[in-house]
Amino acid sequence: MAITASQVKELREITGAGMMECKKALTESNGDMDGAIDILRTKGLAAVAKKAGRATNEGTVVAAVSDDGKIGALLELNCETDFVAINDKFQAYANRIVKVVLDQQPADVDALKTCKDGDETVEDIITDAIHVLGENIQIARIDTLSADAISSYIHAGGKIGVLVAFETGISAKDFEQCGKDVAMQVAAINPISATRDDVPKDVVAHELEIYKAQAADSGKPEEIQEKIAMGRMNKFYKEQCLTEQVFVKDPDLSVQKYVDGVASDLGGSIKILSFKRFQLGE
Repeated sequence: MAITASQVKELREITGAGMMECKKALTESNGDMDGAIDILRTKGLAAVAKKAGRATNEGTVVAAVSDDGKIGALLELNCETDFVAINDKFQAYANRIVKVVLDQQPADVDALKTCKDGDETVEDIITDAIHVLGENIQIARIDTLSADAISSYIHAGGKIGVLVAFETGISAKDFEQCGKDVAMQVAAINPISATRDDVPKDVVAHELEIYKAQAADSGKPEEIQEKIAMGRMNKFYKEQCLTEQVFVKDPDLSVQKYVDGVASDLGGSIKILSFKRFQLGE
């Protein structure tokens, strides 16, 4: 009988086994779900069958940057308990998988699972991790950035991970501390964009609508209301846009002024382009 995609999906959700393994098991059982589960269990996936579906509320965020400093990758790998999350073996699995993300840059998690590291697919690696560590383990999300220079930062042992992309001609060694400082800023303050031009238009429209309504309640003339609204909008940008935020390591500077100062000292230019920020469980 023909096996449908929805049957394969259901079996994957029940057992945590790979897509092809599920399809083969369903074919062998003529579409019988219980029979397919038994087939997978006899192939050594019993532990997976028992653990799939458990909540994965813990885990880690890891980052990797290419040797030339031009490509960065982030991965959030989830597990059930903090005890496993801080386990060296779990961290090793996470770092192995994020290296695959860095090297092969798959489009999404499903594509990542089919990528190979040596003779094993990432899905095989996850299945092995489940057997070794005894918990349900799932890849939550991945992302990559490419630019002249990529800086990474991992905060609180994997609770937050950041990549920042820069346009610069300064060598990676000279640029290293500045890049780390900016990535730490993203981790600590969580801006919504790199610059005000990058703030989504719907967010800008929503904020401006609120500020205009607040200004209208003041009863002041329209031209004053407009100035009040724009003043509050500028404050919003300074709080929410990375380049305009107060630099956490020196409150007398904005992030942009800090970066400009470093660029001047190093005899080059540095432009913050974008960033990626993963917070565990977000």
